[in-house]
Amino acid sequence: MNLSNMPQAKLGIVAVSRNCFPKSLSENRRKAVAAAYKGEIYECPTVVENEMDMKQALKELREAGCNALVVYLGNFGPETEETLLVKYFHGPAMVVAAAEERGDNLVQGRGDAYCGMLNASYNLKLRELKAYIPEYPVGTPEEVADMIAEFEPIARAIVAIKNLKIISFGPRPTDFLACNAPIKRLYDLGVEIEENSELDLFESFNKHAGDPRIEGVVKEMEEELGEGNKKPEILPKLAQYEITLLDWVEAHKGARQYVALTTKCWPAFQTQFGFVPCYVNSRLTGRGLPVSCEVDIWGTLSEFIGTVVSQDIVTLLDINNTVPADMYNDEIKGKFNYTHKDTFMGFHCGNTASQKLSFCSMKYQMIMARALPEEVTQGTLEGDIIPGDITFYRLQSTADCKLRAYIAHGEVLPVATRSFGAIGIFAIPEMGRFYRHVLVEKNYPHHGAVAFGHFGKALYEVFKYLGIDVEEIDYNQPKGTLYPTENPFA
Repeated sequence: MNLSNMPQAKLGIVAVSRNCFPKSLSENRRKAVAAAYKGEIYECPTVVENEMDMKQALKELREAGCNALVVYLGNFGPETEETLLVKYFHGPAMVVAAAEERGDNLVQGRGDAYCGMLNASYNLKLRELKAYIPEYPVGTPEEVADMIAEFEPIARAIVAIKNLKIISFGPRPTDFLACNAPIKRLYDLGVEIEENSELDLFESFNKHAGDPRIEGVVKEMEEELGEGNKKPEILPKLAQYEITLLDWVEAHKGARQYVALTTKCWPAFQTQFGFVPCYVNSRLTGRGLPVSCEVDIWGTLSEFIGTVVSQDIVTLLDINNTVPADMYNDEIKGKFNYTHKDTFMGFHCGNTASQKLSFCSMKYQMIMARALPEEVTQGTLEGDIIPGDITFYRLQSTADCKLRAYIAHGEVLPVATRSFGAIGIFAIPEMGRFYRHVLVEKNYPHHGAVAFGHFGKALYEVFKYLGIDVEEIDYNQPKGTLYPTENPFA
């Protein structure tokens, strides 16, 4: 798998020292952490005791190309200077502290970083600064190294978001206003957006007619689809469309390093372009360039965040339909530890990458063909989604411009769907209650992003770092723990 459009976090660690403690204590503990860390990390040579040290450390970090910072309290630490490091550093930061080392070294070798962490957190709040603080932020070198490893995907996501441009085409389709959301909060997060009309895209597509690259892309598609290539005659148009989108990204990304796309894919798209864009969307998403359907701007942002955190392909699905009782009774009940209400089908027309499907074929889009000639609905990728662990999640701006998110761990069951589109049977513990008291109660749209694996811990910290109130980050409550709106007598 070759994901492009992905940032790398270059971590730098700075030891800080309160000047009434031995500087060497903090420095030596920093060296031990760097030695224990299994990834690449830059050790800032300056140990920060005062503001001039802080300025020098920032200079060293920038010259080393660091875009994520670890502030390490090897001893109590200078609360002003260590928080100014966070303030003036140009990327995400974490603050972590050293545990004491040996019972026979608690006189000259005691660091008191357990105490210093309290003052660091207090000063961060006074200055209204954001920093990642682990669940238990004090540890041995090995434990701190593990904390840094957990920070790395969080830092990667923050770096990506601050350098992202979302490019959209077309207004939201009629009756899909649920995908609409204010873009003001995108700017608050540091995301840029470029909104275009379908006519702009159609003009660019027509200009790519006869592009010499089309033949090569068609061959790639043929190799990917194999026996699932049910509509080979449409591949040249799909290849032309893919080249059009990629060229648009390169011409319009501007000063931004990363891009996500969202497009209006019906109803005029089919009659004018002569195909549906689902398969192309799946291919670009499979490369780390997510393309959401129905101009779902917050959906594509959610996909992008999940791609960066997981370093894997994601997808965007409708939280679509219930599992029929006979299917549940015959194929799930007694075989998996889920109630009927824990299960549902996640579906979309065909935007899931082939790598995340158990089998696939490229054919016509059945729903659209009910209202349009079948020949203009070719180009959707169908198949059952691969079984395994998933994280269902979404970041959303509400109608009144509040940021809100949900995260739920679950799995795709190894049960045949017997249906069409890119689809899977999902199981999330206590999904019925989560559906009613989070998704319905808090007015989420029908689209949810899916990461393949359990990434809730990192996503939760990313959303916190972005400034979402923890009361607005929802997750599926276990049985016996009521939601605020849940009737205790029901």
